[in-house]
Amino acid sequence: MAGTLTAPNFRPSIPAFILLALLSFPSCVLSIGVNYGTLADDLPPPSQVASFLKSKTYIDRVKIFDCNPDILRSFAGSGISLFITAPNGDIPSLSRLPGARAWVAANISPFYPAANISLIAVGNEIMASGDRNLIAHLVPAMRSLSAALSAAGFPQIRVSTPHSLGILSASQPPSSGRFRRGYDRAIFAPMLDFHRRTKTPFVVNPYPYFGYTDQTLNYALFKPNRGIYDPVTRITYTNMFDAQLDAVFSAVSRLGYGDVEIAIGETGWPTAAEPGQTGVDPAAAASYVGNVIRHVSSGKGTPLMPNRKFETYIFALFNEDLKPGPIAERNWASSGRILHRCTTPAFSMPAVSVAGVDCRPIQPGGSCFEPNLIQAHASYAMNAYYQAAGRHDFNCDFGQTGVISNSNPGHGNCKFVS
Repeated sequence: MAGTLTAPNFRPSIPAFILLALLSFPSCVLSIGVNYGTLADDLPPPSQVASFLKSKTYIDRVKIFDCNPDILRSFAGSGISLFITAPNGDIPSLSRLPGARAWVAANISPFYPAANISLIAVGNEIMASGDRNLIAHLVPAMRSLSAALSAAGFPQIRVSTPHSLGILSASQPPSSGRFRRGYDRAIFAPMLDFHRRTKTPFVVNPYPYFGYTDQTLNYALFKPNRGIYDPVTRITYTNMFDAQLDAVFSAVSRLGYGDVEIAIGETGWPTAAEPGQTGVDPAAAASYVGNVIRHVSSGKGTPLMPNRKFETYIFALFNEDLKPGPIAERNWASSGRILHRCTTPAFSMPAVSVAGVDCRPIQPGGSCFEPNLIQAHASYAMNAYYQAAGRHDFNCDFGQTGVISNSNPGHGNCKFVS
């Protein structure tokens, strides 16, 4: 569960593996955000979420799936960059300039610039909806909304729309990437022209989770594997994330828009799924998210897009227990309660045992509270989890921010390393 509504018992389920991975990077090099979904019945108030992200993490941007005024007000003055969403149903009216101006007056002007709205999504994965009316109005809505923002004095607010990888008719090998026939010239060419002219990102939602098999699990999780060879480019891909992004790049380049920025609106890995499904647990989620954060922040880019950094939003900030569908749909943020519950005393979290881990020693006044450094507290929490979970190597992975030390003969300790 994500948390309670009463402040004294607020237990944030912001994934520890996100927070821990972020410890490895100074905030100045990050372009890492999180998706803040609200389809749950026990979420903390937006004001507490905003306060926590600002004071206890390096997360500098948040994506929401609507334009909730309570959330916008709560993030006012925080400096955290907001990626908000114009609902799908608003697209037809947004496609006409008067409707776009009215939308900006109602949803942007009362909050900006106190709320640092940086990017607006026109709908969410519209191309996958099959709704021909919305698809036909999508690019006109993007154009009108951009014009309305400029007319209101907000030209710096960017406009885009997120896409699932279902926009591609081919993606393997990555060099074969192309958009679905019929949409390539009619929709994506004018959309990419809009992005080029406005210097805004083409946003995609790559999810290796939805493409892995038992045989390609390590390939999906950035773990050692034989790789997959692209005979056209003669590149051997060692992770599915790069392959998916390069397939998108190939499709974009095929239309002549390889210079357009690509951003990642969602990516992540669930922590629970149907019984018997391999590769889905907190350790796998920690490995994937930590490695994605390291990868996109490194500036290494991908084989076809070297030396690029990608504005990236991790899915998700909270579990959403009201979502329909498979178990995984409701479990994208539950792993790693240990670390954030152990290292964020500002929320007056109860010092309880979590997964067999007693966090009281690193609570204020505890025997291991000093030195009061988040790195030291992280090492304690990581090692406590490692010992309780069976002392397997993967229990000390934490997105490759943990290392096993033999300072405790016969047992070993897991500690945080930057």
